[in-house]
Amino acid sequence: MTSTTGRRAIVLLIENEPVQMMALSDLIEEAGCDVVEATTAEKAIQILERRTDIRVVVADLDVRGSVMGLQLATMIRDRWPPIELILTGSVKPDLSRIPARGVFHDKPFDQRKVVQSIQSFVSTSP
Repeated sequence: MTSTTGRRAIVLLIENEPVQMMALSDLIEEAGCDVVEATTAEKAIQILERRTDIRVVVADLDVRGSVMGLQLATMIRDRWPPIELILTGSVKPDLSRIPARGVFHDKPFDQRKVVQSIQSFVSTSP
């Protein structure tokens, strides 16, 4: 899937479980996007600081690191406002705390709904 610029959209995937990383990477590619992977919050932040082409972040709220879960999502929203957020987790958070324009998918998630979320965000991002 291409963004409104006509290029294939880049999605940053933050996941520390290898099997989940592979499954979500496949879903993101199925949605027509390229994937950049990070296994920790620190690596994700480093990637976001270096790259300006990330349009969507798919993040497991249970990823380890100095900044975790909703705190990481809030940091991304504050520092990189154009980036869309798709959050996953085995424990449903207080949905009122999810940053604006963010969506949450429970694990095990409906793969079709995750692909739809990615495609929806990418189709509207610059």
